[in-house]
Amino acid sequence: MALLEAAAPRRPLGYGRKWRWVTNLSIVVLDSVIVRIVFPMAAVGAALWANGQGIGLFPALGVPPLVAGIIAFVLLDFAVWLEHLVSHKWPILWRIHRMHHADPDIDVTTALRFHPLEILISMVWKAGIVVALGAPALAVLIFEAVLNGCAMFNHSNVRLPGWLDRLLRPVIVTPDMHRVHHSVIRRETDSNYGFNFSFWDRIFRTYVAEPSRGHLGMTIGLSSFQNDAPTGIVWSLLLPFRPNTSDGDGDEEMTRERTDNSPQ
Repeated sequence: MALLEAAAPRRPLGYGRKWRWVTNLSIVVLDSVIVRIVFPMAAVGAALWANGQGIGLFPALGVPPLVAGIIAFVLLDFAVWLEHLVSHKWPILWRIHRMHHADPDIDVTTALRFHPLEILISMVWKAGIVVALGAPALAVLIFEAVLNGCAMFNHSNVRLPGWLDRLLRPVIVTPDMHRVHHSVIRRETDSNYGFNFSFWDRIFRTYVAEPSRGHLGMTIGLSSFQNDAPTGIVWSLLLPFRPNTSDGDGDEEMTRERTDNSPQ
C-alpha cells in the first residue's frame, strides 16, 4: 500500500512522511512490544486456551468448526466496529482514541497509529469475545490478519479507480469511505467506523458517502491540533493525559455540538 500510494496518491500530504512515519512506525513497535508482554499470544492465544478447555458458546451448542469460524469472523468484525463507535462516544475512551485522529495527514501508517492503552483495551475486548464464543483459533488468526491488512488498505492515501471503489464499497471499507472518518468536521468523524466490512455503518445508519468539502478539500485530523505537533512521538503518547485548556487542548472535539455541519 505504501508503494501504491506513492505511485498514485489520492491527496497531497501536507506534512510529508519523514517525522510522521518515524512517529507512527515507532508507535506500532511500542504497541507490539507491550501486547507481547501483557498478552504473549494475543487473541489467538485466548482462542487456543478456550478451545483446549472446551469453553464457549460454539462448543456448548456443538457448532461445526467451519460454521463456527465463519460466524466468529463476522461477529468479531462487528465487535471491532462497536468498540470503535464506543471509543468516539465515551469521553474517557475518546481521550485515548483521539491520538489516532490527531494525525494531520492520512496514509498507510495512520492505520498503525493507536495509543498503547487503546491497543490493550482492544485486546481485552477481543479476547473476551473470543473466549465467550469459543471461537476456533484458526478463524481468529485469519480475522486478525484480515483486520490489520484492511486497516492499512483503507487508511492508505491511494487513488482507486471509481469503478473499483463502487464495486468494493458495498462490502469492504475503501480508502475513500474511511477517509471521511478522519475529517475535522464532527458529523463526518462520527461516521464510517468500519475497518473491514462496510455494511455495519449502513445497518446502523452511521454511513456518510462523501466528505462535504470533497476528498481534496477536506481537512484531516482534529481542529484543535492543525499543526505539526501530532507528528512527534512524545506529544502523541502524552495526548490522552493532557489537561483541558481554553485553547482547545482537551475534549473540545468530544463535546462539540454533533448537529453542527459548519466547517470546523
